[in-house]
Amino acid sequence: MHAIKWGLFFILWWWLELSSLSNCYTVHLGEDAEMRTPLASVGEGGECTLDQVIAPTFAKDFIETDTGAGVVFVSDTIRCPSLRSNPFTLYTVADCSDSASKVRHLVTSQYDVHVHGKSCSNKHKRKSQWDMEVVSLFRSGSGHLECHEAGSALFRVWELLPTSPTRRSVHCKVTTNSDFYFSRGELFVLKTLCWRHDLLFELDMDCNIFPVNGPGAKVNHISIHWRIGQGSFTQAHLSRLLEMAAQSDAGIVSRKKRSLNNSPQFKPPMYQVAVPENKPAGTSVVVLKAVDVDEGEAGRLEYFIEALFDSRSNNLFAVDPADGAVSTVEVLDRETKDTHVFRVTAVDHGTPRRTAMATLTITVSDTNDHNPVFEQQDYKESVRENLEISYEVLTVRATDGDAPVNGNILYRVLNSNGSNDVFEIDPRSGVIRTKGLVDREQVDAYMLLVEANDQGRDPGPRSATATVHIIVEDDNDNAPQFSEKRYVVQVPEDLSPNTDILQVTATDQDRGSNAVVHFSIMSGNTRGQFYIDAQTGKMDLVSQLDYEANKEYTLRIRAQDGGRPPLSNISGLVTVQVLDVNDNAPIFVSTPFQATVLENVPLGYSIIHIQAVDADSGDNSRLAYRLTETTPNFPFSINNSTGWIVVTVELDRETVDFYNFGVEARDNGHPAMSSSASISMTILDVNDNNPQFTHKAYYMRLNEDAAIGTSVVTVSAVDRDINSVVTYQISSGNTRNRFSITSQSGGGLITLALPLDYKLERQYVLSVTASDGMLYDTAKVFVNVTDANTHRPVFQSSHYTVSINEDRPTGTTVVVISATDEDTGENARITYFMDDSIPQFDIDSDTGAVTTQTELDYEDQVSYTLAITARDNGIPQKSDTTYLEILVNDVNDNSPRFLRDNYVGTVMEDVPVFTSVVQVSATDRDSGLNGRVFYTFQGGEDGDGDFIIESTSGIVRTLRRLDRENVPVYNLQAFAVDKGLPALKTSVNIQVTTLDVNDNPPVFEKDEFDIMVEENSPIGVVVAHISASDPDEGSNAQIMYQIVEGNIPEVFQLDIFSGELTALIDLDYESMSEYVIVVQATSAPLVSRATVHIKLVDKNDNVPVLKNFQVIFNNYVTDKSSSFPSGVIGRIPARDPDVSDQLHYRFEVGNELNLVILNQSTGEIQLSQDLDNNRPLEASMTISVS
Repeated sequence: MHAIKWGLFFILWWWLELSSLSNCYTVHLGEDAEMRTPLASVGEGGECTLDQVIAPTFAKDFIETDTGAGVVFVSDTIRCPSLRSNPFTLYTVADCSDSASKVRHLVTSQYDVHVHGKSCSNKHKRKSQWDMEVVSLFRSGSGHLECHEAGSALFRVWELLPTSPTRRSVHCKVTTNSDFYFSRGELFVLKTLCWRHDLLFELDMDCNIFPVNGPGAKVNHISIHWRIGQGSFTQAHLSRLLEMAAQSDAGIVSRKKRSLNNSPQFKPPMYQVAVPENKPAGTSVVVLKAVDVDEGEAGRLEYFIEALFDSRSNNLFAVDPADGAVSTVEVLDRETKDTHVFRVTAVDHGTPRRTAMATLTITVSDTNDHNPVFEQQDYKESVRENLEISYEVLTVRATDGDAPVNGNILYRVLNSNGSNDVFEIDPRSGVIRTKGLVDREQVDAYMLLVEANDQGRDPGPRSATATVHIIVEDDNDNAPQFSEKRYVVQVPEDLSPNTDILQVTATDQDRGSNAVVHFSIMSGNTRGQFYIDAQTGKMDLVSQLDYEANKEYTLRIRAQDGGRPPLSNISGLVTVQVLDVNDNAPIFVSTPFQATVLENVPLGYSIIHIQAVDADSGDNSRLAYRLTETTPNFPFSINNSTGWIVVTVELDRETVDFYNFGVEARDNGHPAMSSSASISMTILDVNDNNPQFTHKAYYMRLNEDAAIGTSVVTVSAVDRDINSVVTYQISSGNTRNRFSITSQSGGGLITLALPLDYKLERQYVLSVTASDGMLYDTAKVFVNVTDANTHRPVFQSSHYTVSINEDRPTGTTVVVISATDEDTGENARITYFMDDSIPQFDIDSDTGAVTTQTELDYEDQVSYTLAITARDNGIPQKSDTTYLEILVNDVNDNSPRFLRDNYVGTVMEDVPVFTSVVQVSATDRDSGLNGRVFYTFQGGEDGDGDFIIESTSGIVRTLRRLDRENVPVYNLQAFAVDKGLPALKTSVNIQVTTLDVNDNPPVFEKDEFDIMVEENSPIGVVVAHISASDPDEGSNAQIMYQIVEGNIPEVFQLDIFSGELTALIDLDYESMSEYVIVVQATSAPLVSRATVHIKLVDKNDNVPVLKNFQVIFNNYVTDKSSSFPSGVIGRIPARDPDVSDQLHYRFEVGNELNLVILNQSTGEIQLSQDLDNNRPLEASMTISVS
């Protein structure tokens, strides 16, 4: 406990003296203030006189006092660098005694003078608390016009207020002009205003200052007078403002820092500026400004900057160490780095050297200096013809390194006219779709020129082009077409086998295997006499033609393409007209001819019919006969057309009984062909006995392939007449004149005259007549024709095409190949076999059934060609060969296969939607739709919808904005699905890592912190650790701390990196019980703020204060009443700055008579009734306070 003893002078008198009424004023003026500009006035009207002016020594260089007028004014040019403190304080003492009053009134006024200008800096010292001030703001000029646009700010009221360590809010009202309004501590103009500096312009404002100290806090007031113009600011103006002021409370003496060398201070503590990219080196960025209240070398500052987070920034910017001007060193590129953060240091030249730190964040603004860039310069895609409308062909993508405002890309097709109008492009997504029918036969390839335009405005839009090649794949939608509806060819019957007779052609508008045409004979080739090459369409003659057998052939040809399924055309007709050739000489039905004739036959008698046949036709078969080897007066002649020999001269057996001559048959062909035969003519005598056959019936067998002239049988008849000559004729049953008979050695020799045909006639019954010229006898000859191997097997077609699914089991019958043979028996029994051994297939030798021997695989081989031979069992064996093409149909038995086991991609978290991340690719060994692959996330994992995969290209793109802080790594699962039925699919894992960008501001644990600190803690003590967290990572999560509000004057220092908050002065509870500062955490360019309440804990470190005082009272005693005070007349004027201390009062000396009654707890004083008398009394007492 501290005890203070002080004297109390007690005087009883009749008047009371009052003194030390104090006012406090704040004055703002420019360093270019004109001479005689008033600073202070003690009033007008002569009521007060200026007694004295107390001012700093350095201020006396530019102020003077007019005691007569009671005005302090500017007397010389103000030089800010010479000011030891700014603001500085001067005091005026005025004697304002009133001649009509006995009370003497002495007034002391305080003026805080703030000097403003380019070379001025604030050198604040802690000021006394204040209640009400009048602020006079002066602006002067040379008469130029000054204009302010509507909504612009004129000045901040905070800059005019005295320094206070407590939080405050201000509310002002303009009282003299409706063209202005106040908001958030600043004065704004409602409409565009202009004024001239050579004319007077004034504005008054009333403001209330509200400390944020809880309920009951004292509200302070301030009046602001703002003046623009030249000339003196008159005493009357200042007096009017002073009349608006009220007296202030007694001030609290401020505590000073222990250090005499002050640290510099940045204002503001954090700089955030922007500079456009591509500006030339040397471009001004910002001027850094720190102030140091010290004088001389201790106040001279040097500036330094050091890059934070990225050392590359050091090479791009430089600072002038003398004036703090920051400029570029190189041309900046926003796309390389868009934000540069520096630690700014200001160092004075005092001893020791002191520093101040701030942060400088330079944002490089974007200009449109990048063209869009396509992911590929040339795109290639294949599509099938006949696609549906709106089919997505492919997606083109372009990126732009500029910011989004200059990188908003739109797509268009530059050459969309003509045939390209079947395609369209989505201007936003770049998806190219079909809008018309794609027909390969019309256009088989397209070339689109696609433009990407970034829509930029500064300095203008940029564009890029890419080429899109679209190849149209063929569908088998066209059947082969024959070059002619009917082919007619004339073939001589003597044309040699294996000779080409015709070229059949057909074309198919499709492409590839769909356009490969195979030919085959569908019908009309029953005897297999023709063959058509399946590949070339050349038709060959397989076997000799015979006009006499068949004069014309009509063949139906099939043209079939190689599509899946194949298309065919069976409308092709080939007419083969066989041309007759004179290739057959006449053949006599019998040779030699023998005849007898009675010698008594009349002239003209027809003896024998000479007959020959010619297998040719027309003139080639028309015959003419003549006799040869005749003598003069020859008794016989022959009809050259009919071949009958008649008697032309009477016969005389006794003269000539036998004639032997020849006969010739000649056709009319070119060249003509002829045959000769001999005739024996016997002249018979007349007889009367019939010839008698030795057998009435003959039974014979003859093979159908017997040659012409083959002897069948010799019949014999006996005539009992002497010298009788028996002749033989076939009288009936000789169908088609297949047989002939001649007389030889008394018998009749039957021979084969024409070829036999087992299929036409299997038995002949011949009636044979034996005649002696007049009488005759008959017999039957039965000739049974036996079959011969005269025909080869014939396939129905020279080329077969069948198909089979690849998944059919082993042993499946593919097709049954059948051939026919017009023979019978063994000659017609056919055996089938393959010419070449193909292990996948086998053929049943009896049935011709072709079956699979192994499993088929379309992906290994798509087709097989088998040469199959049909052979009969005749002697000799005959055969025919056909070709079987087996097409293996694809079955969807192969799942798609990705080219990699898994895929990995990275993407920045701030990329725009639809950015390409990674591309997956899969193949399918199947064909057609079974092998067409599309990609999907369906059934897999798409990152909860954050990604999309293009179905045709497999490009994985972002679908939404990403946030690394929520999902740093995506594990996606995509599928490659074919279009088979049923569809097969394969999955693949895709890992996408999201790369961090600085998109999260630091976060304090709470918005407000309460910190308790004991007063008198040593300078440099760590008051608290301020910390914030940043969900970003790496350099994006580095945080810098600084105090941005409430640290005026500089009481605390916050370490920029660690967040340690330290005290820079002795903390005194009695001077300030609470500090409120605003701290900022910066992760450039993002910031967060928090309010820190630093509350001091009071300690008993102050002695009670008590000064000598007097109590003077006057006791008026009248007959009516007494003015003697009976209650409390006052209290001991003692105080203790320690708020927690309880004072105790007691008399030490002088009150032994108990004339004064003292309350020892409250210090209240009462007078004893013993003093109620008419005796003057003066007493001196000593009081102690503890």
